[in-house]
Amino acid sequence: MSRINTNVNSLIAQRILGQQNASLNKSLERLSTGFRINRGSDDPAGLIASEKLRSEKATLAAAIGNAERAEQVVNVAEGGLQEVQNLLLEVQSLVTASANDAGLSVEERNANQTQIDQILQTVDRIASTTSFQGTKLLNGSFDFQTSAQATTVLDLQVDGAKFTDGTNTVVQVLVTQSAQHGAAFLSTGGALDLDNNAASRLTFDVAGALGSREFSFASGATAAQIVTAVNTFKGSTGVSAATQGTGVMLKSTDFGSDQFVSVTVDSAPGLLTTTGVYFVSSVDEGTVSTIAANRTTFAAALGEIRDIGQDVAATINGNTAAGKGLNLSVNTDGLNANILLNSGAAQAIASINAFTITGGGAEFNIGPRVDIANQVRLGIGNIASRNLGGTYVSGVSYNLDDLGSGKLFDLDDGDLNLSQDIINSAIDHVSSLRGRLGSFQKNVVGSTINSLNIALENISAAESAIRDTDFANETAELTRSQILVAAATNTLAIANSQPQNVLGLIG
Repeated sequence: MSRINTNVNSLIAQRILGQQNASLNKSLERLSTGFRINRGSDDPAGLIASEKLRSEKATLAAAIGNAERAEQVVNVAEGGLQEVQNLLLEVQSLVTASANDAGLSVEERNANQTQIDQILQTVDRIASTTSFQGTKLLNGSFDFQTSAQATTVLDLQVDGAKFTDGTNTVVQVLVTQSAQHGAAFLSTGGALDLDNNAASRLTFDVAGALGSREFSFASGATAAQIVTAVNTFKGSTGVSAATQGTGVMLKSTDFGSDQFVSVTVDSAPGLLTTTGVYFVSSVDEGTVSTIAANRTTFAAALGEIRDIGQDVAATINGNTAAGKGLNLSVNTDGLNANILLNSGAAQAIASINAFTITGGGAEFNIGPRVDIANQVRLGIGNIASRNLGGTYVSGVSYNLDDLGSGKLFDLDDGDLNLSQDIINSAIDHVSSLRGRLGSFQKNVVGSTINSLNIALENISAAESAIRDTDFANETAELTRSQILVAAATNTLAIANSQPQNVLGLIG
């Protein structure tokens, strides 16, 4: 049928040409932008998925930056601590040199003290000036703030904790096993009775964690005399003595499983069979065991009789703590702390509200989400000389600052043995802090950065598979669309010329 007013073939050709042009334009857009999805209409579901993945990529990239910044902060702090440790080693050398009293002149001793004073000033200066972008790192700005410390807690250190801002964390200690000295009781029945033979001797070795010593007593020696003799050498044996009843109680100078008391009898002529070496109660070290199996007569005690101390055991906020003597430590994702109990608390099976964490710590968000699971708080205490080397003497704590001129432990008239203990404690404190910061860098920050980078790679690959243009496929589609557009254009031209055929009928 021939028509002029309505060219159906032309309309069909126009529609097809429009579709092919749209397909060609889409291919050109994808090839020019590199994205398969440029607007929601391209792939609604794909757009939603790709936008979520892009959001995750952004948070991962920011988290990697945060973790790298945390490592930079710790690097600056660790650099200051390294110099402080070098200075402490110099103090150690000066104190040891000054102990050579007979071979040291007054002028040399004074020169050594001057050096120590200057070192203490330098330590304080490093503590107050080490900073990152103006934030002090070693002056206690990043230390945890605590309150309500129990009187039974001698010392505490919080190295890490997680808590919601504005809330306090109560640290509760439940002692489940008491701390004990290594202990043994020498039952002498009062003054020694060795068959009233002046030539007879009670001879025995006493050994502890620091060393051993042989003692020999004649008939008539009292318990008090034995105590005096043993205590004279407690600094070299690690064993102290005290009178108890009609005998002598021997105890290790410190608590814990690395402490012990050992007694080896070499000779004990004429002593009654009721005397000898007794173990003490495993629950109460002040109580001598009355069980016959826990007593060895002096005559039979020719082999070593040893009693080992016991570490305190406890849970801290429901987590099993590691005990060492009177010290408890816990290291979990929520709390990393060390607590030193006094002997009364460590020997009583009871619950203690040790202290409350009210805030503080260097907070880093090293995960992709801003929540407590992705945050870490690192405690960096004040390393000024007045805070280093805490050593207890008769219940009083002394620090590195006490080695300064005119202080209790200066080189002029101080106890250099205790001075060295203070320095050793300070060195341990700084090296422990450096080790903790190094562990944080390696095992927390370093591992987190590696994990985040892998996650970013995988998320990027997933997002690319959904959103990016496949150029091989799209160039083929472009060529196809170009051919179809050319064909549709030619077809439209033919369709538009068909009405002219009607002129032949009219003519």
